[in-house]
Amino acid sequence: MSTSTEQFADVSATTLLRFATAGSVDDGKSTLVGRLLHDSKSVLTDQLEAVERVSASRGADAPDLALLTDGLRAEREQGITIDVAYRYFATARRRFILADTPGHVQYTRNMVTGASTADLAVVLVDARNGVIEQTRRHAAVAALLRVPHVVLAVNKMDLVAYEERVFAEIAEEFTAYAAELGVPEITAIPISALAGDNVVEPSANMDWYGGPTVLEHLETVPVSHDLTSCHARLPVQYVIRPQTAEHPDYRGYAGQIAAGTFRVGESVTVLPSGRTSKITGIDLLGKAVDVAWTPQSITLLLEDDIDISRGDLIVPSGDTPPTSQDIEATVCHVADTPLNVGQRVLLKHTTRTVKAIVKEIPSRLTLDDLSQHPEPGRLVANDIGRVKVRTAEPLALDSYADSRRTGSFLLIDPADGTTLAAGMAGEAFATAAEEAAPAVDDEGWDF
Repeated sequence: MSTSTEQFADVSATTLLRFATAGSVDDGKSTLVGRLLHDSKSVLTDQLEAVERVSASRGADAPDLALLTDGLRAEREQGITIDVAYRYFATARRRFILADTPGHVQYTRNMVTGASTADLAVVLVDARNGVIEQTRRHAAVAALLRVPHVVLAVNKMDLVAYEERVFAEIAEEFTAYAAELGVPEITAIPISALAGDNVVEPSANMDWYGGPTVLEHLETVPVSHDLTSCHARLPVQYVIRPQTAEHPDYRGYAGQIAAGTFRVGESVTVLPSGRTSKITGIDLLGKAVDVAWTPQSITLLLEDDIDISRGDLIVPSGDTPPTSQDIEATVCHVADTPLNVGQRVLLKHTTRTVKAIVKEIPSRLTLDDLSQHPEPGRLVANDIGRVKVRTAEPLALDSYADSRRTGSFLLIDPADGTTLAAGMAGEAFATAAEEAAPAVDDEGWDF
């Protein structure tokens, strides 16, 4: 018992890596994930027995490890991944949250969902086919979402006789393309997910390769969860006013720090009002502290009794993001219904939700060749495009390039609450005071 407790304690103390897998249909993505889980001893006995039973019923000689991640019945019947399958596992060196995303073009939105919070993306390529349109599409999505690390896993090397030349040509082509997109780090690894080459254990069939296995790279890649040096941001989630005999005048502003560090005595600004004050206290888990940092959930106490409510953003007075009602951003449309120019939507940014109007859709991006289609008029499911949105109230958005947390937002259908699109903010447009927009008389959406 003591040994297992010690092991659990060791694992819980390790860093966390969130990563997503992507690849074209039949590139072996689910097999890679299954092999990774199986060979790292992260599969429960009953799970493996279930896979063995299903595999045997299909006449297979060995367990089909892809079934460990293809959980939906439709996926198993079609032999493809449809939904984003999340898996949690750990080794002695690191904990992992894995998002196995679909490879088919019609599920691009699912890849966006899985990769939006990823620190690393594994892009699979079939060694027989090389870099294809879908490979470039996945690289482009990873670049758009600012995924800091990309692994190119050249799979099915056993089917090309483990030839170094094949791997080198694919790695060179992909690396050049991804670098043009601005992907900061690319690591190419030749593997055979079916045979287990270079997934967890080094391959005896590719002695010409001296790099890490997939698992070794996942365990050692630098992951910076230290956002304390970033722009400090606290979206207010709740205003605490107990008004009890013990705390008659207590007024605290609670929320989870999105980035950066807050200190007692620091001057802060509340957005969008622009009112300033000074931090007089920080409560963390019922105790007073002098310093708090992301991702801690805290309550701030301020020197002045100013009007603050849910959705406001507390920031250091010397580091305020621009506030605007006009937002230009890149969005991935995830709903089955289209997004049209002139459409009324809700925009949710951190803890704030405001009414908005889609004023313009300047372009739609074709991920195959990164060509821009000007003024498409609307976006449909899986489209990625630029939009200009005007909000009913000013919002304080960072650039997505600076902060994936406070630079992202959702567009929501006000009728039924359906998520329409996931947005990544670019540079904010002029505020209403600088450039007045014509009012639109339509059921209280006038702004």
